Amino acid sequence: MTTKRHEQVGLTDAQVLDMYYYMLLARKIDERQWLLNRAGKVPFVISCQGQEAAQVGAAFAMETGKDYLCPYYRDLGLVLVFGQTARDCMLSAFAKVEDPNSGGRQMPGHFGGKKYNILSGSSPVTTQVPHAVGMAMAGRMQQKDFVVYASFGEGSSNQGDFHEGANFAGVHKLPVIFFCENNKYAISVPLKKQLACESVADRAIGYGFPGISVDGNDPIEVYRVTKEAVERARRGEGPTLIEAVMYRLVPHSSDDDDRVYRTREEVEEAKKKDPLIVFAAYLREIGLLDENTEADMLARVQLEVDEATEYAENAPYPTPESTLTHVYGE
Repeated sequence: MTTKRHEQVGLTDAQVLDMYYYMLLARKIDERQWLLNRAGKVPFVISCQGQEAAQVGAAFAMETGKDYLCPYYRDLGLVLVFGQTARDCMLSAFAKVEDPNSGGRQMPGHFGGKKYNILSGSSPVTTQVPHAVGMAMAGRMQQKDFVVYASFGEGSSNQGDFHEGANFAGVHKLPVIFFCENNKYAISVPLKKQLACESVADRAIGYGFPGISVDGNDPIEVYRVTKEAVERARRGEGPTLIEAVMYRLVPHSSDDDDRVYRTREEVEEAKKKDPLIVFAAYLREIGLLDENTEADMLARVQLEVDEATEYAENAPYPTPESTLTHVYGE
């Protein structure tokens, strides 16, 4: 019998099956949104494909209902674990009034919701990082025991918002997890043209806290590293920078043609390490995922996505009269 790596980090059999479910759900929602976009039914898709393992692994290390998320636009897997549903995601894609993120006012991928403890995102990249640090400081002042998780792409680690947020959090030893999803391309710019250092994790030393690089295709390892960072933060020992290294398997967005900046051979090679394929293989190897279990889970996910799509497509749009609601004080 192969060693159950997940048990060594404190995860149960049920938890790792749930991890796989959330990874699969994120992938199937994402794939459906691409189809809807190409059919002219939804305007835009910004994809999580290839990044689900890191998102779900990290989310399982947090405490839903207590900790706070400041996610970035690819974090579909993360927000699903924190309570958003396939229906919520489809309502957002179709820009319907019941969209929990913004009532149909924002682009897809701009997650948010007070009831989920998710800070509403905005379009400029990295702005969520100083907000996360501010939330952590507020929690400290109010003597509340929560951790704030801020995720971003490796391109965002070059922005001033990241450096200012990291510096402030390091000085004040705030309970923040800086989680970089390094998918190798800031839109079309490869990593070698983004960083002079070896990795994003190397930057943490300048701010006085640990930086850890981890295999972003392995949800168990991401869980382990994030759990340690969360426990460290709760003990008052300050922030951690985690760099999860993975690969973006699809174009930057539905408006991008990635053939102009990376080869098909490179993408096909990366697909061999697709986290869903790799994690499913692990679950089969240890006897948790057989053909029946896998078929049942796929059917469950497919039904959720189908029902969510049908509901969202037929749901009402915001009324024209509501355009100025929550704008300029109204």
